[in-house]
Amino acid sequence: MDDKAGLAITFEEAKTSYQEGGIPIGAALVSCTGELLGRGHNMRVQLGSPIHHGETSALFNSGRLPASAYAGSTMYTTLSPCDMCTGACLLYGISRVVIGENRTFLGGEAYLRQRGVEVVVLDDVPCRELMERFIQESPELWNEDIGVEERVYSKEGTTRPT
Repeated sequence: MDDKAGLAITFEEAKTSYQEGGIPIGAALVSCTGELLGRGHNMRVQLGSPIHHGETSALFNSGRLPASAYAGSTMYTTLSPCDMCTGACLLYGISRVVIGENRTFLGGEAYLRQRGVEVVVLDDVPCRELMERFIQESPELWNEDIGVEERVYSKEGTTRPT
């Protein structure tokens, strides 16, 4: 499977999540022979789950596989992977991560590269535009997804959680 086809799958997943009221991040895991092992999208909102990001959902939907199935595989994702998803890629020995865009969020790309994973950033405009639209529409959900606490600033300069 080429990168364009892999990204198209992830973008469809991201749009599905957005239409369901979730965070629009999609992912797909593809074997070294080009076989689609699993695909998924962020379902934190839909399932009330702290761990169902796009990449972890794609892994979940891949089912239980032997370690050899991950060797040489590629994780396609619409957005730069967060620390949790970066760790999942490393844990399973995924050797290549193809990212739709990393302008709205820059995740663990440097750590993936440091650990020998090939990282490709496609800078895809539709991926970026969908995330920008979501962030503008639902900043509180976005902050929750990336683990950022919104804060209120007082006149005295002190902060408190909202």
